[in-house]
Amino acid sequence: MRRLSSSILVSVIFLISSCGNPQTSSTTPSSTIPTSPATFTGLALSQYTTNNFTGSGNCAFCHSDLKDAQGKDVSIDTQWRSSMMANASKDPFWQANVASEVADNSQLSSAIEDACALCHMPAARTQAVVDGIEVAVLGDGFLSVSNSLHEAAMDGNTCSLCHQIESAGLGTSDTYAGNFSVDTKALAPDRPIYGPFPNPVVAPMQSVVGFTPTQGSQASDAGLCGTCHTVYTPFLNDQGQVGGMFPEQTNYLEWKQSIYGSGVICQNCHMPTSGATAISNYPSGLEPRQPFFQHVLVGGNVYIISMIQANAQAIGAAASTEQLQSSIDQATNMLGRLAAQVVINNAELNGNALSVTLTISDLTGHKFPSGFPSRRAWVHFIVKDSNGNVVFESGAPNTDGSISGNAADSDESTFEPHYDIIANPGQVQIYEPIMGDVNGKPTYILLRGSQYLKDNRILPNGFNKTTSLPDTAVVGSALTDTNFIGGSDQVTYQVSLTGGGPYTVTAEVMYQTISYQFAQQLFTHNEPLVTSFEQYYIGMGQVPQIAASASKTVS
Repeated sequence: MRRLSSSILVSVIFLISSCGNPQTSSTTPSSTIPTSPATFTGLALSQYTTNNFTGSGNCAFCHSDLKDAQGKDVSIDTQWRSSMMANASKDPFWQANVASEVADNSQLSSAIEDACALCHMPAARTQAVVDGIEVAVLGDGFLSVSNSLHEAAMDGNTCSLCHQIESAGLGTSDTYAGNFSVDTKALAPDRPIYGPFPNPVVAPMQSVVGFTPTQGSQASDAGLCGTCHTVYTPFLNDQGQVGGMFPEQTNYLEWKQSIYGSGVICQNCHMPTSGATAISNYPSGLEPRQPFFQHVLVGGNVYIISMIQANAQAIGAAASTEQLQSSIDQATNMLGRLAAQVVINNAELNGNALSVTLTISDLTGHKFPSGFPSRRAWVHFIVKDSNGNVVFESGAPNTDGSISGNAADSDESTFEPHYDIIANPGQVQIYEPIMGDVNGKPTYILLRGSQYLKDNRILPNGFNKTTSLPDTAVVGSALTDTNFIGGSDQVTYQVSLTGGGPYTVTAEVMYQTISYQFAQQLFTHNEPLVTSFEQYYIGMGQVPQIAASASKTVS
């Protein structure tokens, strides 16, 4: 068995530039993201074959037309093809980031492209290493249609990659950052491909795609997800030398420290089970198996899936408008109902002085928001008088993607602190990670991110901030905020009002996949992939998602 790993893991790097003046708005935009009205049928799934992998289209022959006991269509290919996993290599945000990284650090181009391909083009990258072919994404690399591994690359996190990952080391640091293990010495028809069920029917897969179905507990192991959702990136010092490693995203480690880490796996939420299901349409009459994990692979990234839907033909999506809409709807539901909650604990009016305490809760199994540090969530707090006039507002989202009152959006050298009490509109409670360079200055360049200057993302239930791992630590004043605890945070708004009551208080938890500064720094690069992404970005509009909301009348 040959173990494949990357020598250096590099992710997103951006140049710092001045921001424009934010456009302000006192009204929350609709959370509906515009999509193309045209109906796109989707490109065919890939049917490539290499010594170690096969295209998702070949798997789809037998794993489509599946229905559970209630008659619901749970076809694996139908659900997977519109997910972020299937579109990992087609994601225009990711492609733009790779291009900008290489442009800024040409001396590290090989390491950057290798590291980025590890989790976004894993089958192509793995096969290239086995075959002794250069691992490259740009130029004549995997994104080029003339590259021999182009189809394998554009199949994203494909079936025959994930289901060939072996159990050895899963859940340990040995397998983090895409360092999964695949038996690349096994050749058809003896290549083991793992699933959760015992006594699989072997002959059809051996004859059709050259794999031997094998029961493997790793198919339902959170450590399988942890391979690509625990990522460390190197950081550079002032001399441009690698100074160490930085925890870019730690979803898996956060989950391990929550109450869910002892029994509720990633798959329970992101691949919800259906009733008993025959997992293949061939041969006919197979015994239904359960629990059957649906391959929706849904998270909260409504924005990028919507961007893919709106530009499906240009991006080359293998999912139809309808299939992408299904993923959008499921992601919207997860983000809007299953990610966060806001409760107005008390609201007291004493003369013109209003005091409102909110509790914002994390309903996920990791920090909220979690993952790549371009993501942020914040509280949009509004008070209106009896005539419907806004008399106080904190955290208004702006049409350009910035947040009113957020220091970082108007000056990248600073940022909003964590608040326990907010008393004026210029203060905003933003749950976010802010990276710092080796000199302790805020940075939006990942290769300069040596530490977190702020990390007050809401903690999952059961997470103890005083005993957490260093790589998942709370940073900033949230560490000493006594009501910032595992599972929730409280923030109190104390404001002086004008106008007449009764007053209506509204609190919204807003979510944004790409923060204003991350986008602005990216757009400073004159690279074709960056330009394409910027066009998609502008066309989408910058409407944040509403993850939770609550209202109350105070008199």
